[in-house]
Parts: sequence; C-alpha cells; structure tokens
Amino acid sequence: MTIDDGAPTDPLPRAERRWTASAFVLVSMAVPFLLPGRYSPGIDYYLPWLFPAIEGVVLVALIILDPGRIDQPGRWVRTLSLILVAAIASGAAWSAARLLWDLLHGNPQTTVATELLISGALVWLQTIIAFAFLYWETDNGGPVSRHLRHRERADLVFPQQLSPELAAPGWRPIYFDYLYLALNNATAFSPTDVIPFARWAKLAMALQSILSIMILSLVVANAVNLLG
Repeated sequence: MTIDDGAPTDPLPRAERRWTASAFVLVSMAVPFLLPGRYSPGIDYYLPWLFPAIEGVVLVALIILDPGRIDQPGRWVRTLSLILVAAIASGAAWSAARLLWDLLHGNPQTTVATELLISGALVWLQTIIAFAFLYWETDNGGPVSRHLRHRERADLVFPQQLSPELAAPGWRPIYFDYLYLALNNATAFSPTDVIPFARWAKLAMALQSILSIMILSLVVANAVNLLG
C-alpha cells in the first residue's frame, strides 16, 4: 500500500518537537519509584534507580546531540534512541512479569486490594508508555526517517493518511499519536483507528493486547476477591 504524505517535492513540514516524548520518558523514570520495591526493575529489585538512570543518561545525550526538534539523522542518534526504547521496554517487562507471577502464585504483595490496584495501574501505565515508544521509534524507521523521507510503504496507517484531505498539510504522526494508539490497543485489545500493515506491527499490537488482558483481568479479579 502506498501512503500519500505529500509529493516528495513539497517542502518538508517542521519536525516533531522533542519535549513531548521527553516528558513521557520522565514519567517512565518516575514509575519505578512509585511502585513497591519488588516491582521496581533492577538487579534483584535492590536497585530501583538502575533503569531510570539509564533512561536519564540516554535522554540527556539525545537532547545534546539533537536538541529542539527531532530532525538530525545519524548513527549515534539512532543508536541512542533504540537504547532508550530498549531500557523503557525492559523496565516495563520486568515489572509486568513480577506482578503477573505474584498474582498467579498468591504472593503476600498482592493481598491488599488498594495496594494491588495501585501497583496494577502503574505497571499497566508503564507498559502503555513502553509500547508507545516502540511504535514511535519503529514505524517507518523512527521520527527522523518519517520527517526526512517520503513514505512509500506503510507500517502503521493513521486516519489522516487514509484521508489526507481532512488532515493539516504535511501531517506526520508524533509521539502523542503513538501513545493514543498504545492506549487504545491496551483498552480495546485490538486496533481501533490505526491499522497495522507490517508484520512487526501486528505482532507488537498482539503482544500488547495479550499482556494488557492478563494484567487487567488478574488485577481486577484479585482485587474484587480481596474487597469481597
């Protein structure tokens, strides 16, 4: 499928600002400190600052190398961006795996309903942010590639790309659009307005839906039993 994002000879629209994605990196860094120690990602859960520290260092490096708008191509910028996504995704996977293990095995950490609901909500939020960064950094080569190159083939198709006459001239998805995609996929357990065309996108959305179903169903079921 060919997506009409404007003719290649059209002037490029301004690139995406970095502050939107950076704000959610900070949210991802804060979540481990709000979680109980067992669910904070780190070596034997004694180092809750490990993944936030990695994310913070990489974020500062990206801001130095490519400040303001995300428009600087280069191997270092791309490598650091992928490291950032990997750190966020690894932290979210750690927390989700710990929580699901405890729920399935009746760990004492999950015996207080209010604490369980708060932990479940934070872990669920963390997975949404992680998948949003995965979609944002992988779709058609990432934000820099989407800005500089004409889009010939689709990985993820947004409504504005199917109906460009309804969108602003030169519209491009930014991080917030991928966050909305991740939130919809985590609540509806299926694509809503954004259509996955690439196989990696279908696999990622399927994994997110399965993970979200497991977290929400087990947390709510256990909390209801405890409250009852």
